[in-house]
Amino acid sequence: MKGVLLVNLGSPDSPTPKDVKPYLDEFLMDERVIDVPKWLRNIIVRGIILQTRPKKSAEAYQKIWWEEGSPLVVISERFADKVKEQSEIPVALGMRYGSMTIKKGLDQLHKKGVDEVLLVPLYPHYAMSSYETVVVKTMEVREEFFPKMEITTLPAFYKNKDYIEVLSKSIAEGLEGFEYDHILFSYHGIPERHIRKSDPTKFHCKIDDNCCKTNSVAHHTCYRHQCYEMTEKVKENLGLSNDKVSLSFQSRLPNDPWLKPYTDFEFERFPKEGIKRLAVITPAFVADCLETLEEIAMEGKHQFQEAGGEDYKHIPCLNDNEAWVNLMVKWIGDWEAKETLPV
Repeated sequence: MKGVLLVNLGSPDSPTPKDVKPYLDEFLMDERVIDVPKWLRNIIVRGIILQTRPKKSAEAYQKIWWEEGSPLVVISERFADKVKEQSEIPVALGMRYGSMTIKKGLDQLHKKGVDEVLLVPLYPHYAMSSYETVVVKTMEVREEFFPKMEITTLPAFYKNKDYIEVLSKSIAEGLEGFEYDHILFSYHGIPERHIRKSDPTKFHCKIDDNCCKTNSVAHHTCYRHQCYEMTEKVKENLGLSNDKVSLSFQSRLPNDPWLKPYTDFEFERFPKEGIKRLAVITPAFVADCLETLEEIAMEGKHQFQEAGGEDYKHIPCLNDNEAWVNLMVKWIGDWEAKETLPV
């Protein structure tokens, strides 16, 4: 019997330092998030970051927390419920971090008799710290608790024609009535070394202006290339001019080179160059979360306007958009009936 496990990032159980601390500990101690030797990761995370970050993060979560709970979890549940309603096979939801675990999701499917699972990491792009860690964790859980389960993984869908169409339509709707000077595609940042580590050729990814444009097998696991590719495809779909669109990367840790340009630097640069009306899109996420609602919609707007910007619009993620739900249902149906996956 076939079934589906949708997996997103996760969230603390409440916006309090008490609940944020164990969540951050699990997240930051993941070797694919902070990829240094465990002894050093212990010092960085438990000796430094967790001494101050839980209180600051809890304050940020409090700004965006909904009455029903964490926006990311609530939105993911709404999306999963809609997908369930239209799917012929069981669908479960899990999170990579936090109390809504991947194990609980697989257990739900197992109890329904499922022995073939379509794993859907809810990330459009491949990255060590998002897509890859979901796949690795799921396989570990399968080996330990559900050894007879077969798992097939949905590939990263950053350039899938149907997904680009759904995303573009959502962006167009978000832009209605807003006369922008510029559109910024702000993607989640990762350390530059993650790009090199994910390069199977070990020589292609130089993180310059050329490697992402030169065809290579490395692009299958290159987050940077995939962000540029998605931006180009949305631009083509919406007929946007090159001078009106750019991309950047947000949410970095200090003392390490991360992908550039940095989103917060762009917010300060744009007004100085005459860009006063800015629209921001966060297409690394399929559901709005702390990084979109607090960092971009709130802090980003404040930073842009403090630098001299005037009008600012954050365009929501796809969330539980009906077209996005329908597309996921189609992908699930194709896999269930014909064993085919989207490309």
